[in-house]
Amino acid sequence: MPMKYSEQRVKNMFDAQGLKPFKLSRSRIQNFLECPLCFYLDRKCGTDHPQPFPYTLNNVVDSLLKKEFDAYRAEKAPHPIMIEGGIDAVPFSHPDLNHWRNNKIGIQHVHEPTNLTITGAVDDIWVNSEGELIVVDYKATGSSKEVTIEDKQSYKNQMDVYQWLLRRSGFKVSSTAYFVYCSAISDRAEFQKTLEFKIKLLPYNGDESWIESTLLTIKKCLEKDTLPASSETCNFCRYRAAVQTHLIKTEV
Repeated sequence: MPMKYSEQRVKNMFDAQGLKPFKLSRSRIQNFLECPLCFYLDRKCGTDHPQPFPYTLNNVVDSLLKKEFDAYRAEKAPHPIMIEGGIDAVPFSHPDLNHWRNNKIGIQHVHEPTNLTITGAVDDIWVNSEGELIVVDYKATGSSKEVTIEDKQSYKNQMDVYQWLLRRSGFKVSSTAYFVYCSAISDRAEFQKTLEFKIKLLPYNGDESWIESTLLTIKKCLEKDTLPASSETCNFCRYRAAVQTHLIKTEV
């Protein structure tokens, strides 16, 4: 069943006169990067684009991986995938870890120049022998193609924000993050009520240089009373434009 669509939201909307820091999640920052107009309509006007179907299978994989890594976290021991990848680290233990993983809470930092509270919910954090935190994100796919993050800029941006948040929370953070990428094996002879995955560890060298300027640009966008331009590559804007064209023709 698809998610219900509400015409207008009244909560979590930007108020230029408000004194309280405005909360902005990592995913909303990505929305802005992909299309300023869709972002503005959502955060300023209260009208978001329709949401996709939930990634139920991905969520199951995410939950199982967290349970598995938590078992090694309790033992303060490295997971086999760390050993196989030659990573000198163990799962990181911290009293706030469950909050950092919670989508409604996450890691938070008030960016004083913009008065925006930036949030992001991590999948996992490891710590190496030098005391540096390593940001980890779980991904799952049913595609038979070789997995890579080279063409997935949104994944990279995601890691950049997590590293940025942890550093501003006072932690020493490794510049290298990892994706634990689970690919479903589809060339088996039978299903047998079991879905198997092959797991690949993909490193990513973070770059937070874009974040500061992006936050300043976001704040300027929100403070305006005029709609920003849409992105030429935004499918939602293309759809709205196509529908509007047909509606005008019908009215005529």
